[in-house]
Amino acid sequence: MGLRHAKADAGGTVLESIGRTLATATNGIRALADHLSSDKTFADALVNAVELMGDGDGRVVVSGVGKSGHIGRKIAATLASTGTSAYFVHPTEASHGDLGMITAQDALVLLSWSGETAELANMLTYAKRFKVPIISISSNRESTLARNSEVALVLPKVPEACPHGLAPTTSAMLQLAIGDALAIALLERRGFSAEDFKTFHPGGKLGAQLRLVHELAHGAGQLPLLPVGRPMSEAVIEMSAKGFGVVGIVDESGKLIGVITDGDLRRHMAGDLLAQPVEDIMSHKPRVVSRDVLASAAMEFMEEHKITVLFLVGDAGAPVGILHIHDLLRAGVA
Repeated sequence: MGLRHAKADAGGTVLESIGRTLATATNGIRALADHLSSDKTFADALVNAVELMGDGDGRVVVSGVGKSGHIGRKIAATLASTGTSAYFVHPTEASHGDLGMITAQDALVLLSWSGETAELANMLTYAKRFKVPIISISSNRESTLARNSEVALVLPKVPEACPHGLAPTTSAMLQLAIGDALAIALLERRGFSAEDFKTFHPGGKLGAQLRLVHELAHGAGQLPLLPVGRPMSEAVIEMSAKGFGVVGIVDESGKLIGVITDGDLRRHMAGDLLAQPVEDIMSHKPRVVSRDVLASAAMEFMEEHKITVLFLVGDAGAPVGILHIHDLLRAGVA
């Protein structure tokens, strides 16, 4: 067999393996969704878990070992970033002093697929002694962990993607899915807004996308504006002076009623263009946004309508700022 054929056969085997794993993962999520709709006990437990975490005076403390520990760290991070005070404690470290970080006002979220993880024993004992409520995520209703929990989230037993059924794959994904579901339910229950989200994500691209357009826009002194009735000669001067490739036309009350762009100039190019009134050339019903729109939404709006400049308007429709797509790109929104 030639090298090319050997690589082709190997590639086919790899892709078949990946396809089986993705199919197993898809079936696992489908089984979890079916479990939610068919098992009232599970559905009620999820509601109780959200209420327990959302109504408590303390924090949510997440713990687990191995892959469950890695998933637990992600769940704690997602909870914290969406407005629920949460952190992860490793059960081994807990047994060596970190139990003191957990108070009776907190809620414990303990992850163990089998529900019999030995390293969680000291946390269970501590929680019972100091009446710290436990929310468990496991797959065994009769396990030690589930039986000692105030709220037991018992996930459906699903095949692992690992052909030996040993490496936690699908099971870890289900734990993560439930953690995300709880975090989002808490977010919506609390009315956590995009502005709140920005508080916890001030840096990077996400922070840029969560900025409001008025934070990036050019203010009143830089607005290219003319009142209705002025000749196009003044519009060309204003457009060139401000450098945005556009001029806004306002009525007697100061409301923006139209815009003239470079494209409008080209489309109306004629001998008497500069003498014509701006209202005869302007595009009516200009596309505008509120000053409190998210930068990411403004970028999407500009891409959808294939425009590069947006006027920001106030409640009365008067222009209060102007935003160029380059302002969004410089801020890292794209």
